[in-house]
Amino acid sequence: MAKQVKLAAERREMTGRSAMRKLKGRGIIPAIVYGGKDKPQPLQVSRRDINVMLSHASGENILVELEIAGEKSSRMAMIQEIQHSPVGGDVLHVDFHAVSMDEKIEADIPLEATGIANGVKNFGGLLEQNLRVLAVECLPRDLPDKITVDVSALNIGDSIHVRDIQLPSGVAAKTPIDLTAFSVLAPVVEEEPVAAVAEVAAGPEVIKEKKEEGEAAPAAAGAAKPAAPAAKEKEAKK
Repeated sequence: MAKQVKLAAERREMTGRSAMRKLKGRGIIPAIVYGGKDKPQPLQVSRRDINVMLSHASGENILVELEIAGEKSSRMAMIQEIQHSPVGGDVLHVDFHAVSMDEKIEADIPLEATGIANGVKNFGGLLEQNLRVLAVECLPRDLPDKITVDVSALNIGDSIHVRDIQLPSGVAAKTPIDLTAFSVLAPVVEEEPVAAVAEVAAGPEVIKEKKEEGEAAPAAAGAAKPAAPAAKEKEAKK
């Protein structure tokens, strides 16, 4: 089940950026609780208490019993959002969502696989996880921290759908039941590269015929023809 913790808080009167800086200097983190029948209420909590709470949490869903100074009864809430500093990751602000222990809530629960699928272990298949979280509905006290699914019986081609997942008592799935959560795929067979043809890479070979000895080369197109013998004699007499 989701972890339930107590957290001391005080009403916050200070607002604005300068007020937030002053709170930070005192080791205080601004927060707010909203939801339920009450109006949103600004709060402030100790940075140390928040860090301790988060360090002991095993999941994202934490039930918090807010003990607000000056109020007779505590308020049950869940952490809705935590704002972190982009530099260093320090907690800057916390949003709480008030819940009633008698009313069902919806939450996204982490989905994890346990075991080694038979198709992976013995046949080289690949386990594919299609869903990382499962949306559920339940009472706050029944809220699971995480949902584990045993995949050891899966062979290649087998799948586990949402409808096949065994949920804790009091918990109902809100994710469509026909969606695939886990499946085992066949191993990928790599094809051997085709050897390159050297002759194609080098280009076609040019073969020249050897001329017979004494064979005259053909006249180039457009070349001047040799003068006739008679014309050579006349030129000599001159």
